Parts: sequence; structure tokens; C-alpha cells
Amino acid sequence: MSVIKIPTPLRVYTSGNAEVSVTGDTVGAALSDLIKQYPDLRPHLYNGEQLRNFVNVFLGEDDIRYRDGLETPLEAGENLRIIPSIAGGR
Repeated sequence: MSVIKIPTPLRVYTSGNAEVSVTGDTVGAALSDLIKQYPDLRPHLYNGEQLRNFVNVFLGEDDIRYRDGLETPLEAGENLRIIPSIAGGR
């Protein structure tokens, strides 16, 4: 089992949970388990079957985009973090 850390703006969709335990042997499988537990998160993370452009997922200190994306292997006990991009300002 692994843990996904949920950013504050998305916690409204996880019953206020800052961390959610998930199963899966890849990042994609773990995110699928997260969505199975909290279906209302799906439109905030995915556009169809693809992660939204502004959703960054880190395994440890590594952005999964620079590894194998959703196919990045996940060992039991590893932590994932969802970090939404921030835009705006001048």
C-alpha cells in the first residue's frame, strides 16, 4: 500500500483527507484506486484518460513525466504527491 498526498484545494473531494492510502504497482494504478475511492476527483485530475496538463504528480522528488509517466513503477510504501500548477499574476 502507498500513500497519495492531496493538495488543500482538492481535499474537499477526499472528505478532507490530506493523505489517502492506495494500492497499485504503477502510478496510474494508484491514481485509479484513488479515483475509485473518491470519484468526484476524476474531472479535477483527468481529461479523458490523460492527466490534465496542470496536474503534476511526484514520486518522491521526481516528476513522473520525466520517468515513465503513469506507467512509472510504484513500490509498496512509496509516497506520491499531487501538486497542481499555479498560474496568474503579472
